[in-house]
Amino acid sequence: MAKIKLEYIWLDGYFPTQNLRSKTKVEEHENFKGTLEEIGNWSFDGSSTRQAEGGSSDCLLVPVAIYPDPDRINGYLVMTEVMNADGTPHVSNGRATIDDDDNDFWFGFEQEYFIMDTATGLPLGFPIGGYPAPQGMYYCSVGGKNTHGRDLVERHADLCIDAGLNFEGINQEVASGQWEFQLFAKGAKLAGDELWIARYLLDRLTEQYGYYIEYHPKPLGKDMDWNGSGMHANFSNTTLRTCGDKDVYATICEAFRPLVKEHIAVYGEFNDQRLTGLHETAAITDFSWGISDRGASIRIPLIAVEKGWKGWLEDRRPASNGDPYKIAGRIIKTVKSAKV
Repeated sequence: MAKIKLEYIWLDGYFPTQNLRSKTKVEEHENFKGTLEEIGNWSFDGSSTRQAEGGSSDCLLVPVAIYPDPDRINGYLVMTEVMNADGTPHVSNGRATIDDDDNDFWFGFEQEYFIMDTATGLPLGFPIGGYPAPQGMYYCSVGGKNTHGRDLVERHADLCIDAGLNFEGINQEVASGQWEFQLFAKGAKLAGDELWIARYLLDRLTEQYGYYIEYHPKPLGKDMDWNGSGMHANFSNTTLRTCGDKDVYATICEAFRPLVKEHIAVYGEFNDQRLTGLHETAAITDFSWGISDRGASIRIPLIAVEKGWKGWLEDRRPASNGDPYKIAGRIIKTVKSAKV
């Protein structure tokens, strides 16, 4: 019998921006294969996470995905859903809002973020009491003058790959200390699971560096001339991947137009500071779509057009602090409402 460490991970009840929580359960197993069938539910004190009252504080943790923990011996990362004591989804459970049981929807998320120095509270590369050179030279840069935090970012990429996530890439972003990673999954729930696990690995890794990750979409202030951080949602279903019809793409894009408020409501806190119509964004009150237009709400990738209107769409509005579960759930609902 070997002892294994199961890190149960969940989202708390803070609103509108939830936080990752986790705790370790040590169990003895013989020939553990790392499957959900081998582990059980757990519980936690919901009164400490804004998910229950003290008089009846137990909330259930139901495992939905499990991955090897590359930073622990005999360790596993267990993504869970929060359930009420009667087994129904907790109100904070965004995963339960996703209507994609057949995994017809594929999602690719582009997670932008700032690496912050804990000692100064500033992004890497920012001097105390001032500002670095204007943005422009940082995007996809190389060299110590413009590139800050590569050690952390490279280590995070390795951890995600070693954990078995479908990790697709990294790059430094437009502002100093700003980076991005990309994940893709066939199935909206799986895409959300993997993004949250990737965030968990990134946040935990910063403990070794004296850094923290800032997911606020405009951490330097809404009036600063720096790009904000988003989490662009690339999505497709069978229709988008195979239709070969420009009019179908237009119909699906137009289905989003009357639902701007519903989407913005789940696309992340403080997104009004980022979606100003500047810095490669559309204004938060507007809706637009276009081919290869990074200033539009929804971009039709040029490659989809070149392939004969077969591919995907990119919703550029979600903020970096958004919940991928809620974002995916809302996108799926809107796409399914399109009359195609």
